[in-house]
Amino acid sequence: MILINDCPVLPPRDSLGHKGIFGKVCVIGGSWGHYPMIGAPALAGRAALRSGCGLCTLAVPAPIVPAVLTLLPGATAVALPVNAQQDLSAASCLQTLEPILAYTDTLLLGPGFGRGSAQQDIFWSLLDSFSKPLILDADALHLLAQRPAFARTLKAPLLLTPHPGEFQVLAQALDLTLDAVDEQKRDQAALTLAERLECVVILKGPYTRVSDGKQLWKSPHTEAALAIGGSGDVLSGICAGFAAQFTSSASTQCLDLFQVACLAVQIHALAAMAWSSRHGHAGLFPEELADGIPLIMAQLRGELI
Repeated sequence: MILINDCPVLPPRDSLGHKGIFGKVCVIGGSWGHYPMIGAPALAGRAALRSGCGLCTLAVPAPIVPAVLTLLPGATAVALPVNAQQDLSAASCLQTLEPILAYTDTLLLGPGFGRGSAQQDIFWSLLDSFSKPLILDADALHLLAQRPAFARTLKAPLLLTPHPGEFQVLAQALDLTLDAVDEQKRDQAALTLAERLECVVILKGPYTRVSDGKQLWKSPHTEAALAIGGSGDVLSGICAGFAAQFTSSASTQCLDLFQVACLAVQIHALAAMAWSSRHGHAGLFPEELADGIPLIMAQLRGELI
C-alpha cells in the first residue's frame, strides 16, 4: 500500500474554453410512485455543474421531469418512459438513453434511482456497455451487491462512493470481513474493497478514505455539518463533474480516477467547513453545500485577490 499524503492539485481552467470541452455528465436517478425521490438527481447535477462541467443531463422518470428541472433549470432532462403502472420500462429506457450516452463523458448512476426489477435491468445493461468513467452511488451500490461476480466483466473505469452501511452491503456480498466504522480499520477496509473490485472506492465518513487498491489517501478533514441527507449526492456530483473534465486524454492536465476522487472529497469537505465557519456545525442544506463549491475551487486555483 502506498500512502498518499497530499491531495492532487486542481487543474487550471482554460480561459478560452467553451462548454463543449469541459465535459458532459449524465445523471441517471430519481424515482416515482409510492416513494418518489426527486431531489437526489437534482442535487448531484447541481454539484456537477458547480464543479465546472460544461453540460449536465438528468435522466429521470418522465413524471418527475418538470419538478427536477424546476430544481435545476441549468440542466437538460431526458424523460425515462414509465408504463401504465408508473414503473420504469427497462427496454424503452435503454433505447431512450442510447443516443445520450454516446455523447456522455461521465455517467453517474444511482441517486434516488430505486432497486426494482426495471432498475436492475437498466443497471446491468449499462454496466455491460458503458466504457467511460462510471460513478455508482446510493441505490446503484445495492444493485451492484446483488451480483458479486460482476467484477471481472466491467468495461468502464469505476468509482464507488459508499457510506459505511452501503460499504458493508458490498463487503458481505463479496464474503469480505471488513470494518468500515472503526477508525483504526477504515484504511484497510477501503484498500481491500478497492483491490478486490479493481476500482476506486470513496469510503465516506469522518476522515473519508480514498483508495484504488494500491494507493490510499485519508482526508484530513471531518465536519459534522455534512451529516445531512443529500450531502452524498453532492459528493458524487463533484466526482462526476471532475471526471468529465479531467480524465479525458484531451484534458490539458489529465488526472486518473483516484486523483479525481481525492480532489472531490477535499473540495466537498472544504465547502462544508467554509459554511460551518459562518453558521456552525448543523443546519447545512445540501444545495448550499453545492453552491459553495466554486469559491473553494477559485481559492485553490489562486484566482481570488
